[in-house]
Amino acid sequence: MLKEFREFAMKGNVVDLAVGLIIGAAFGAIVSSLVADVIMPVVGAVTGGIDFSNYFLPLSSKVTAGDLAEAKKQGAVLAWGHFLTLTINFFIVAFAMFLVVRVMNKLRRHEEAAPAPAKPTPEVELLTEIRDLLKKT
Repeated sequence: MLKEFREFAMKGNVVDLAVGLIIGAAFGAIVSSLVADVIMPVVGAVTGGIDFSNYFLPLSSKVTAGDLAEAKKQGAVLAWGHFLTLTINFFIVAFAMFLVVRVMNKLRRHEEAAPAPAKPTPEVELLTEIRDLLKKT
């Protein structure tokens, strides 16, 4: 097992993994801030300032509080509003990532555009003429 890990590390996979982990963590923080501080206030303005995260369904008759934090202290609650907020966040991030990947793919296609075909050699041109003449007769 130690030998396999040494081979894995020597191939550079550990460095790639560490870089990916750091970039992923930084990207996650940026995306979380973007959603919480930029996008969700706009969504809140469109929906009339509704904050879904405080909505819940009491599962116990002991729960009488109107606030989610207090209701959790009183008994079991189904915090469906928090789930809804996270689901909305997920769809917003997924849509944003879709747009980013789509733009990157379009840019990549333009870069990978096939070059114009090379001009045929004189021999190929001659053979093409002969073929065309034979087809006509």
